[in-house]
Amino acid sequence: MNRIELDTANGKLADESSSRRFQVIVIGAGQAGLAMGYFLTQQERHFSILESAPSIGAAWRARWDSLTLFTPRRYDSLPGLEFPGDADGYPTRDEVIEYLERYAENFKLPIALDNGVQSLSSAGDGFVLELEDGSSIEADHVIVATGPFQVPRVPTFAVDLAPEVFQTHSTGYRNPSDLPEGTVLVVGGGNTGFQIAEELAATREVHLAVGSRQLPLPQRFLSRDLFWWLGKSGVLDKTVDSWLGQRMRERDTLIGSSPRSAKRQGVNMKRRAVGASGRTVSFADESTLDVDAVIWATGYRFDLSWIELPVADEHGRARQRRGVTDVPGLYFLGVPWQHTRGSALLGWVKDDAEFIAHEIANFTTDRSPVREGELAHAN
Repeated sequence: MNRIELDTANGKLADESSSRRFQVIVIGAGQAGLAMGYFLTQQERHFSILESAPSIGAAWRARWDSLTLFTPRRYDSLPGLEFPGDADGYPTRDEVIEYLERYAENFKLPIALDNGVQSLSSAGDGFVLELEDGSSIEADHVIVATGPFQVPRVPTFAVDLAPEVFQTHSTGYRNPSDLPEGTVLVVGGGNTGFQIAEELAATREVHLAVGSRQLPLPQRFLSRDLFWWLGKSGVLDKTVDSWLGQRMRERDTLIGSSPRSAKRQGVNMKRRAVGASGRTVSFADESTLDVDAVIWATGYRFDLSWIELPVADEHGRARQRRGVTDVPGLYFLGVPWQHTRGSALLGWVKDDAEFIAHEIANFTTDRSPVREGELAHAN
């Protein structure tokens, strides 16, 4: 077994045949992984955060240029560091990226970039992680914090569009200049689909195909932001096990957008897209539309195939209870509705991260006595 240790001078993992294995490995250096790193630092754990991308916050960097959060800055802080700027304003994508970078630096988090995990399996009383470069590391605990934006989901009939029709998933869209001139169809009725369609409608003929009706909520109501009302009413504290939590999970919400407001900005609303042939897309009401470009704002699917442990359910999602799995020492963080509506949101992921940190502390105390010198931090 070729064990590796964090080289804090350059953020890489270097060969160290005599090094101990890590107490904790966190997979993913987005908001969830960084929040987890904060609490592990407070516990003085020996840990590392592995990130497959060359920079932290990779999911944010893959979003479109004009993305603006629908949560005000006062609700966007990770533990220990306030999000800067006007507390009642809404941060941009680039502000979030800058904040995450500053957060990692502020707490000297041991992040190893360009270290993708190829497989995760059990090994005795812990885990083995095989990395993409062929090396391996061991850990007592592993936290999968890869977030909800894993594998872009695109309808199978997308392959039936003609080669000359420009296609991209929303993760590949940056700004209107990416698209050719002509008619654009955005497929997907979530916040992403509405925001991209409204941006494009300023310069192009844009149609938005919505498959299921969402619950539209105003960004502000009676001079207060929506999240102020959600917090005061206790809605944000409702768990996935509650009746209201189950209802909210089944029907996602539109925040600050609606079919009515989209129409006012020039977006043409269409029913669910159900097929394609050449340059023509067909819809559930049997209407059709010739297009020059299609943006698939159709979400993502989870990919747990690299985890060689029994954690996936029949739908390919992680079986977990507030991040805790049936595999002792294995946890998930940043999953939508992991515990509440805010589990995958920037300003709320800290609650689940703190819970998992307590679980690890209890696990270590009750079931896995700390070995002498084990609490040394990677830094």
